Amino acid sequence: ATTIKYQIPEGGIVTLKIYDILGSEVTTLVDDFKNEGKYEINFNASELASGVYLYRLKVNDYVNTKKMILLK
Repeated sequence: ATTIKYQIPEGGIVTLKIYDILGSEVTTLVDDFKNEGKYEINFNASELASGVYLYRLKVNDYVNTKKMILLK
């Protein structure tokens, strides 16, 4: 499993989604209310092919997208 660490600037409904490089949603890791702070979540990527993926963190008006590379 891969651990994704993230920080949210304010409390609210948080979504953390994984997308492939073409922009298709692969999975939703978080869809829940969270308070401001630092978090981490384990992501089981064993079903995915090696390649580049994006993860998008959204809470209220804050959106942050980062790239990750999966190597097997």
